[in-house]
Amino acid sequence: MIRIDFDIIVFRENNTYVAYCPELDVSSCGSSIDHAKEMLKAAVRLFLEEAEKMGTLKDILEEANYAKDASGKWTPPKLVATELSTI
Repeated sequence: MIRIDFDIIVFRENNTYVAYCPELDVSSCGSSIDHAKEMLKAAVRLFLEEAEKMGTLKDILEEANYAKDASGKWTPPKLVATELSTI
């Protein structure tokens, strides 16, 4: 399986922590921040393994704006800002 970098955003819903990967639109949850992050890593790993088996991994990564660098490693799009806003 290929190795990729991805962002993790964690937020709380009642007593559950939700970890989210915006690049791949994958999320998971856990009873603590660390648990949610570990569960997300497992979910991303499974997502990538299945996409690789199906032959769609390259298309998924390109659609998510990953790019291959000179060494052949997939680099993620850069998360440049997050903020809480009110309208």
